[in-house]
Amino acid sequence: MVTACVIWGLSGIFFKALAAVPPLEVLSHRVVWTVAFVGLVIAAQGRFGEVVAAARQPRTLRVLAATGLLIAANWFGFISAVQAGRALEASLGYYVFPLIAVVLGFVVLGERFTPLQGAAIALAALAVAVLTWGFGAPPWIALMLGSTFGLYGLLKNRLGIGPLASVLIETGLLLVPALVWLAGLHAGVFADPSGRPGGFFGADLRLSVLLALSGPLMTGGPLILFSYAARRLRLATLGLVQYLNPTLQFLVAVLAFGEPFTRWDAIAFPMIWAALALYGFETWRRARLAPPGPSGTVG
Repeated sequence: MVTACVIWGLSGIFFKALAAVPPLEVLSHRVVWTVAFVGLVIAAQGRFGEVVAAARQPRTLRVLAATGLLIAANWFGFISAVQAGRALEASLGYYVFPLIAVVLGFVVLGERFTPLQGAAIALAALAVAVLTWGFGAPPWIALMLGSTFGLYGLLKNRLGIGPLASVLIETGLLLVPALVWLAGLHAGVFADPSGRPGGFFGADLRLSVLLALSGPLMTGGPLILFSYAARRLRLATLGLVQYLNPTLQFLVAVLAFGEPFTRWDAIAFPMIWAALALYGFETWRRARLAPPGPSGTVG
């Protein structure tokens, strides 16, 4: 679990190394190489039957089509933020995502949150208000990343399908548009909306290797580690360790990329951290009170 979070937490360095490649092209390669890698893993495990069975269920397919669009938007937003020098704001999005997930559970599923969770949500909302006041605009990148990831988790939560199989289907549904876009870039039929040149794969060895690694290194590999850990850790432990991801993103943005940490950030980020401390304590407390599942994990 720690290894998976470290990889994701340091992913800003990886995508910064691809700064010459437009975000939509990076996203397309991430989809293509994720499908290739995850498909090989599932084939080696002999689990294609699980994928076929899930794909034959219209409701499951509709949900995975929606989650595919959400995760693609999330990936694109993060890649764009890193390339635009907004990695600090991106880290904020993954900090607030658990609290957004609680709000979505309340609005969509009618779940109730505890007083401590309510205090954490209020504190996070106040932090967003501080940033909005200080910068004259809401932190749209953070809100977009947190919301798309929160909706993604909400939809995936009740599917009852393994993470690798679901990722293969949802990225598989994006495969044709990704391949069409890449083919058009290389043929000169399409141009990137930003006006930057495209079609880097095969033209530059270093960038080609990095683009190919975006699937196994940034997506498939950490996902396998995460799914292995999720079956063996208590939910409270799983949730708390995940904060390593945005914390490393934060440190990379400030220390490695040298992004400015303004006085407004200095006010808002401690508020977010305090909100997460409340949320994490409440998650840990409720997990200790819950009866253990058959495998020793909390259901």
